[in-house]
Amino acid sequence: MVCRLVLNALALLIIARLGIGVQVSGIGAALGAALAWGLANALLRPVLLVLSLPLNLCTLGLFTLVVNGLLFWLVAALGVGLTVSGFWPALLGALLLSVLSAILSFVVGL
Repeated sequence: MVCRLVLNALALLIIARLGIGVQVSGIGAALGAALAWGLANALLRPVLLVLSLPLNLCTLGLFTLVVNGLLFWLVAALGVGLTVSGFWPALLGALLLSVLSAILSFVVGL
């Protein structure tokens, strides 16, 4: 669990360096944002996916990307040191965070 938190923080730091509208104010902020992201995914994401089930079925699951982007934007709004400049950067940031986290987990062996 701690290892995955550190990997998500590392992924956030990498995303912030890409210049897509996502900024992290430091390593501590990245760890705090990674923790908030994990909590949001564990607690809010299932509820939002159930509430958006009709839209998810109509879009063949693509609305899940929107839910992830909104959660990423919500984590940034919590004031944990993560800044997102709009919805599209949040959507791209959430997508990149998922991909980078999966790649880093594979490399580390989690």
